[in-house]
Amino acid sequence: MKKQVVIFSGIFLILLFVLGGYIYKNQQTKKLGFLAQEHAEIFVRPHSPTLGSDEAKVYLVEFMDPACETCSAFAPFVKKLLADNPGKIKLVIRYAPFHDGADYFVKILEAAKKQGKYWETLEVMYQSQPYWASHHNPQPELIWRFLPGAALDLEKLKNDMNDPAIERLITQDLADAKALNVTKTPGFFVNGKPLVTFGDTELRQLLEAEIAAQYPR
Repeated sequence: MKKQVVIFSGIFLILLFVLGGYIYKNQQTKKLGFLAQEHAEIFVRPHSPTLGSDEAKVYLVEFMDPACETCSAFAPFVKKLLADNPGKIKLVIRYAPFHDGADYFVKILEAAKKQGKYWETLEVMYQSQPYWASHHNPQPELIWRFLPGAALDLEKLKNDMNDPAIERLITQDLADAKALNVTKTPGFFVNGKPLVTFGDTELRQLLEAEIAAQYPR
């Protein structure tokens, strides 16, 4: 009898834990969905790089770190999601440079944006990431070997990346990431709803659900 009580108690505790996790996730989704309506600026700032139609009803906000391997791995998948839903999704990039020295690469990206080469530079960064972003021996200066692939004016880039405004926007993005409880990258939100369980299938499902809600047939 005592053994059965212990077993049932264990099952009860497990169910309680699962239920508590579900309630927490649900509360987080509702809270962040509210923020998206009442405090949209937390998700999208005027300086945020965007890709996709301005008429899109579904905003995919990604907090990313240029030195993040998972961000690099997810980039082609995110592009495919946009391609599979033309005109319906707008990608918004936010910075969460959590890796040591990652601010350096954000500054390069923002300087490249002034030359109209933001997305080309991000692509070069992701492709060359294994060479300069080693977590055991990072060598950020090696990125300059690859930047010519984005057809950049490198001298102008070196000057522009020192603009104090870039430091301010990084500080703003990090503050917003903290407010939204983003602790690792990539961190995704779809119209303010967080991707609670990380994965490509889960991201697709969250997007498809929001697309269905915004574009009813």
